Amino acid sequence: MLSKQKTTEVVAEMGRLYPNAHCELVHANPFELLVAVMMSAQCTDKLVNRVTADLFAKYHCPADYLAVPLEELMDDIKSIGLYRNKAKNIQATAKIIHERYHDTVPESMSALVALPGVGQKTANVVMSVAFDYPAIAVDTHVERISKRLGICRYKDNVKEVESTLQKKNTKRVVVSLTSSHDFLWSLFLHCP
Repeated sequence: MLSKQKTTEVVAEMGRLYPNAHCELVHANPFELLVAVMMSAQCTDKLVNRVTADLFAKYHCPADYLAVPLEELMDDIKSIGLYRNKAKNIQATAKIIHERYHDTVPESMSALVALPGVGQKTANVVMSVAFDYPAIAVDTHVERISKRLGICRYKDNVKEVESTLQKKNTKRVVVSLTSSHDFLWSLFLHCP
């Protein structure tokens, strides 16, 4: 496993090589990002972006998702895998955000993971991308690449990989990057 110093060097080099890495999900605000990430499970960002182009033109705020029958929302996202469950979770999450948070996505990890259909990875993406919080979203790609680069041990599970990345990915380590999600998107997009 790479030392913190070697990890610093790897991160700095990734920052130099890929200075414009970013989240590929197209969104205009934190709620759109949340919906897009909720739909991205077991789906490509490219397909999510195709679906959300029409979805976000039709639904502008959490209340809009509540104004239609569930079946209509399901029909709007039917090309996305697991669309029935995702539509139910999107409506349930929209209801909570509308009623409890006055149409504002909460900026805390605990509040996000309490929303229907929002797990640790989704919450980490929203915290990192929407709120510039130093959260690290570890999916199978980030896990594989982090292990391949030697940043983490091959035997580590997802939680251990996230913990290792959090410990090594401090502000001093990512000096050459604008935020931790840029590093992870660089890894995902450019490392075999």
